[in-house]
Amino acid sequence: MTAAAASSRSRKPAVLGVDIGGSGIKGAPVDLNTGALLADRVRIPTPSPPTPAAVLEVVRQVVDSFDTVGPIGVTFPGVVTAGVTRTAANMDKNWLNLNADEFLEQGIGRPFNVINDAQAAVMAEMRYGAGQGEEGMVLMLTFGTGIGSGLAYRGVSMPGVEFGHMLVDGKDGEWEASANAKDRNDWSWKQWAKRVNHYLDHVESMLWPDLIIVGGGVSEKSEKFLPLLTTRTRLVPAQLTNEAGIVGAAIVANQ
Repeated sequence: MTAAAASSRSRKPAVLGVDIGGSGIKGAPVDLNTGALLADRVRIPTPSPPTPAAVLEVVRQVVDSFDTVGPIGVTFPGVVTAGVTRTAANMDKNWLNLNADEFLEQGIGRPFNVINDAQAAVMAEMRYGAGQGEEGMVLMLTFGTGIGSGLAYRGVSMPGVEFGHMLVDGKDGEWEASANAKDRNDWSWKQWAKRVNHYLDHVESMLWPDLIIVGGGVSEKSEKFLPLLTTRTRLVPAQLTNEAGIVGAAIVANQ
């Protein structure tokens, strides 16, 4: 076997990743050798109400936008265990305890692997982004419609982490600290950062991570708010910004 043939055989194929969010559903094929998107992502607004059937049709549109084969990775904004969606705070309640892997596979005709959105994002950042080389505990928080949370230790992601709905002063944490809360209340970056700092104080009262990665759509404007955040933990923006979910979904599809 020639060196070129061996290199070609060792390269991973392109894998489609789909990121289901509270406001948009987006996807793209991913080069798992580099973590780069191989085409411009397709984004379609999340249907209202975001029932399983309605979301399925949007996922189908995203899938049909690309010429890919094989398993598809999908993120979901809620707790996911073994492909079953256990919570759905920002989605329709019919997602509760739904076997999303089977539902999507039966509806679209290809194998699916569904994972929590922030867990997928931290996997992507650990492999290709801000978490590379980090051997300690890494917490990723994604600020968007809600607050997603993913945790990794020694480079391995840990499922079942949910800090977005932690009670802060008797309220759901994401109600005051999500990016959606900023938009809903028309807060300035400084006003919003004050709420995020209060939320982070509560997170750090329970967890002592070595690094916090801030992701989600708002991470594309990290220079506007990250300097305003005060934590005992080192704090960095996601390098993959809002593409981390798509990349993480593709990683999961290939496992």
